[in-house]
Amino acid sequence: MSDAETQLHEFDRRMVWTGFRQLVPLSVFVTIFGAAFGLAAVQVGLDNSLIMAMSTLVFAGASQFAALELWGSQVPVFTLAITVFAINARHLLMGATLYPWLRHLPPRRRYGVMLLASDANWAMSLQAFARGQPGMGILFGGGIALWAFWVLGTWLGVHFGGAIRDPRSLGLDMVMGCFLLAMVVGGEKNLRLLMIWIIAACTSLLAYRYLPENSHVVVGALAGGLAGAFWMEKTDEH
Repeated sequence: MSDAETQLHEFDRRMVWTGFRQLVPLSVFVTIFGAAFGLAAVQVGLDNSLIMAMSTLVFAGASQFAALELWGSQVPVFTLAITVFAINARHLLMGATLYPWLRHLPPRRRYGVMLLASDANWAMSLQAFARGQPGMGILFGGGIALWAFWVLGTWLGVHFGGAIRDPRSLGLDMVMGCFLLAMVVGGEKNLRLLMIWIIAACTSLLAYRYLPENSHVVVGALAGGLAGAFWMEKTDEH
């Protein structure tokens, strides 16, 4: 790996601020979903402080909505844990695709950055790396933006959420999917990445067809993550 490539993992405050600003426009839509979660959590009967703590510490929208579906006088902890793991198993694939750059960071920085990894900032950071540009500032700074607006949206939902009861009725549920599709299509194109996505997609579809509900997320992420871990880029060895 060349000296220029080995510097791509580095980031400073300026890069983090740039990453933050890049993700602010998309974070506006995250605020809307945060408001929807805050309202739904209030309707389930959760205490306001617990709702805010969940969004602040967990920062996983789909998992938090799934948790509400299982909430009751007796919470099935094992079922809840398996459901949350299934929904978030895609982070295994995220970690595998970012590993060539993450491995250069000390453990504290590496895991600190990944705490804020989500679909949007992961996709944008991967695009930056594909262009030969530093991407950790986007991953970390963008993650701060998404997290902050998610928490803000939750607070708004707790107190004023009645204004947006169903984001899907406004077509807002398609925003993230379209964004990620654009990132994938516009990203680096090589045989390794193509095969990783094909393996992840095919195994996920098979699991969706033949395995229990939500297991396709785990199976697809594991398959794609393992493919990326075992099929390392040749430049990583130099």
